[in-house]
Amino acid sequence: MAREVLTDIVCPFCGSLCDDGEIILEDEKIVETKNLCTIGTAKFMSSQNHHRITKPMIREKGELKETTFEKAIKKAAEILVKAERPLLYGWASTECDADRVGFELAEELNAVIDDTASVCHGPSTIAVEEVGLPGCTLGQVKNRADVIVYWGCNPAHAHPRHMARYTTFIRGFFREQGKKDRTLIVVDVRNTDTAKLADHFLQVKPGYDYELFDALRAAIKGQPIRGEDVGGVPVSKIQEVAQIMKNAGFGVIFFGLGLTMSRGKHRNIENAISLTIDLNKYAKWVIMAMRGHYNVAGFSIVGCWQTGYPFGIDFQRGYPYYNPGETTSNEILQKEETDAVLVIASDPVSHFPASSISYMAKLPVIAIEPHVNPTTEIASVILPPAIAGIECEGTAYRMDHVPIRLRKVIDAPEGCLPDKQILEALLAEVRKLKSKT
Repeated sequence: MAREVLTDIVCPFCGSLCDDGEIILEDEKIVETKNLCTIGTAKFMSSQNHHRITKPMIREKGELKETTFEKAIKKAAEILVKAERPLLYGWASTECDADRVGFELAEELNAVIDDTASVCHGPSTIAVEEVGLPGCTLGQVKNRADVIVYWGCNPAHAHPRHMARYTTFIRGFFREQGKKDRTLIVVDVRNTDTAKLADHFLQVKPGYDYELFDALRAAIKGQPIRGEDVGGVPVSKIQEVAQIMKNAGFGVIFFGLGLTMSRGKHRNIENAISLTIDLNKYAKWVIMAMRGHYNVAGFSIVGCWQTGYPFGIDFQRGYPYYNPGETTSNEILQKEETDAVLVIASDPVSHFPASSISYMAKLPVIAIEPHVNPTTEIASVILPPAIAGIECEGTAYRMDHVPIRLRKVIDAPEGCLPDKQILEALLAEVRKLKSKT
């Protein structure tokens, strides 16, 4: 039995992009992993499970039937060329070269191209456009940070190795004692597993994050705060935490969907960034979004390279147009402004509101997806890809916008091509069909 150990493997699951994984192969199959969280291990192992789609499919008379790659590409291209305003959605769990070809396809089709940021950290991007971003790399956090704030996120569950690799528990160059050299502050609406590890936990009422940011900014500036509490947090605790933040050597605020998807949305993030700017009058402070999918940051970077815009980009005018709330996926679906959808590297039917899904189910849907999921259940065409970071190479951007090269670990099932090659074939067929009209 041939046994091989691959080291320094990047995990293509979350925005942490941990790069110290070990994969143990036997007869060219994954049998064990090391230095990966439970979720990362599940992704590597699931590439080999029985839910894997390995053949292209076309829906005929209500049933999905296996077909050839060429026929599936032709059918998908026909759907997209026929559509007046196709929507190309997903992109966050594939690599940057596939995203790049996706933008070419969107421009060729005069389509809307949007990624999962429009339903998660899109407001963060809008806030950064408004007030900028005092940021840094996770390496700097690891080596320098002595005060760490997690606000509206629960990395113990969502990014399981984040605290051990980059923040709370890791020994850094200037933080040789790890946890003993750091103070952990958690702000959340509930007492999460992350909050239970905190030195200071501020349990804020749902929807009161903006007010709490204002109160901290006031306390840092020495201004009075009226009342006994703000959003359920005692004023005395606010003042205590404000003093800790002012006295930091190097502080960092990590924030999650508790801010972006609650009342206030991008205004919450603007206020969080403004708090960070205020703190820099007293100490070194940075702020960073806890990005979910492993390359959701990469799509925005590729989008800005190609169009100047990060997500929700509409090519219908013949040039890129960006207006979140108008050119983003849920709004387009709920207003019934699209007539075909291509989904890649995501599962919107599992996550979108019922009103979006009910309309989407009436449309021809093309799914570039390796596994059976609710989106493939409504798809008209399914094109199964190789999985980036497991079965093919590529580049992804970590949550701190550092590019990381993904490695190939095993071969993909026969006939499963990388997303980039599938999109290139689809783009070529679209151009071929358009040339005939």
